[in-house]
Amino acid sequence: MSFAGEALGHFIANSRWEDMPATLRHAGRRSILNAIGCGLGVARDPAVTTALAVMRPFSGAAEATVLGQAVKLDPMAASFVNAIACNLLDYDDTHLRTVIHPTAPVAPALLALAEQRGLSGAAVLHAFLLGGEVECRIGNAVSPGHYARGWHITSTCGALGAAAGCAKLLGLSAEQSWHAIGIAASQAGGLVENLPSAAKNVGVGNAPRHGILAALLAQQGYRAGAAAIEGPLGFARAMGDVPVTEEITEGLGERWEIARNTFKPYPAGIVFHAVIDACLALRRETPPEAIAEVTVAGDALLLARGDRPVNNERDARVSIHHSAALGLVRGHAGVADFEMPAVTDPALAAFRAKVRARLDESLPRGAATVTLRLVDGRELRRTVTDPIGSEANPMSDAALEAKFRDNCAIGGFTARADAAIEALWALDSAPDVTRLMELCA
Repeated sequence: MSFAGEALGHFIANSRWEDMPATLRHAGRRSILNAIGCGLGVARDPAVTTALAVMRPFSGAAEATVLGQAVKLDPMAASFVNAIACNLLDYDDTHLRTVIHPTAPVAPALLALAEQRGLSGAAVLHAFLLGGEVECRIGNAVSPGHYARGWHITSTCGALGAAAGCAKLLGLSAEQSWHAIGIAASQAGGLVENLPSAAKNVGVGNAPRHGILAALLAQQGYRAGAAAIEGPLGFARAMGDVPVTEEITEGLGERWEIARNTFKPYPAGIVFHAVIDACLALRRETPPEAIAEVTVAGDALLLARGDRPVNNERDARVSIHHSAALGLVRGHAGVADFEMPAVTDPALAAFRAKVRARLDESLPRGAATVTLRLVDGRELRRTVTDPIGSEANPMSDAALEAKFRDNCAIGGFTARADAAIEALWALDSAPDVTRLMELCA
């Protein structure tokens, strides 16, 4: 009998960098560039500095850079803080089918281990692509029941992906890689109920830390159950429905889920981007004072995530009402537009009250229809199925660079932005990650 973990173990151990397509390598560079920019942008945020303050007294040898800080920690502690930073504003990447944010749980673990051990940039990029692939494939296998039951899939599947990536980076055998993923399955956690709170940060931060630990334990002989992922009492069934194991095993190394990763022009949940795009387009047709009521229609996930009161920044980043107000009133949706001054802005608060949410099961995930009822009785409508940044309408490399520079400006790193971008695009030609991490310190 073959098991999903066994197939993944062979996939990881037998993968060769030389066989990775150029387009896939570039997709990986885009993912890491985007994530590091997001992490640098929040270097001064209390959520990041508090996590650093808590972890610092317990850290071992100072060998891994903390993004945007003048300090190093041990790899587990550094990856914990860095994953929080990369994911904090919901500005990072998204695999839409699963709504996993693939890079934040995986890349910080690999960069920390590589910095500690002097490993090459190509090794990091290769391990990231494999870890991200494992993460998204397991996510496919357990979706949608896993998330619907309240498990934060970025944190849970992220831990398994981090373990897979670390297994490759450490040169583990197929069997050891298999056990690393199984060990991580026992560590995976994170709750959707906690997304509007700092507890979300803990789940995401733990994913790379758990991945490192799982891989190191497997390297030293720790073992996991043969069917730790799909068994009767394994990860998938304990935390969701019967898994579709074919989603994990079929086409490994041929069909790449991580290549379907998408990037955000707005620091909000991915399912709200179509709302923002539609409202920005409608704003060009009518001024906000002419609008009596706004109806936003979308799929069940959009309503479940976004039909909520807005009391703080976290609410704003996952709000249908705030997204619509920004598009129609302000005409832009940048980082500052989701902070507390925007939450408490009387004009935005009054406009949020005009917005209604409606289920439209005919719309695919990530799409939205916005209908305006004007004061004079007319209606205007706009449907967006492929928002900017989606798989069908991707952000260009130039747009990702501009986003990186904007984040660096927010974090106070403008002087280093261009050098960091250059180092990130050249990651797979770097003999080690020392220079890159110096630029990100």
